[in-house]
Amino acid sequence: MIAARTFHFDMHASFRAVTQSAADVAMDRYANGDAGAFGAVYDAVAPRLHAYLRARSGSDAIADDVVQQTMLRIHTARGSFQQGAQVMPWAYAIARRLLVDRSRRHRREVLTLDGESPAEGASSADLPADDAVHAAQLERRLDVELARLPEAQRAAFELVKREGLSMAEAAAVLGTTATAVKLRAHRAYVSLRAALGSAFGAEGADR
Repeated sequence: MIAARTFHFDMHASFRAVTQSAADVAMDRYANGDAGAFGAVYDAVAPRLHAYLRARSGSDAIADDVVQQTMLRIHTARGSFQQGAQVMPWAYAIARRLLVDRSRRHRREVLTLDGESPAEGASSADLPADDAVHAAQLERRLDVELARLPEAQRAAFELVKREGLSMAEAAAVLGTTATAVKLRAHRAYVSLRAALGSAFGAEGADR
């Protein structure tokens, strides 16, 4: 059982930055059986995850809970961690899946009077069939092209363009500056636009 560390996180407050490389080194040690390295992994990863989860859920309580679940998943799956890989994108992916699963469970539990969940009440019938098929195909193509991008660009693009985080919020998650996030997301957009053409749409305004 992992003892949870408690902390208070303010999205607009400064906090001690731990470089990505330091987090990766600590995760390598932890994956290799150094139990003492978990504290360094937690201190590097948890505040960034909390920033992302707080921005997405709007709740400190939910963010705290999912951070703990994510760190438990990291603990149990540490043997599968690829040496030399980046721990933050892996941790972010775990947290994202957990948050999505939590949201889906909540929607199933909260039924409307006619027996439909809020998500079911807003069906895909709102879109013409051809448009729905096209949107699904474009989403699949986007996933393929995103997988081909450098990890730093993909993470920045997904946080800003898909998850709706501001540049500052994404920077807190990734442990970098808002300027760096903006540059990475733009480079990802340029690559995706080149691969997908005009169907990909406009880049949109910066936030």
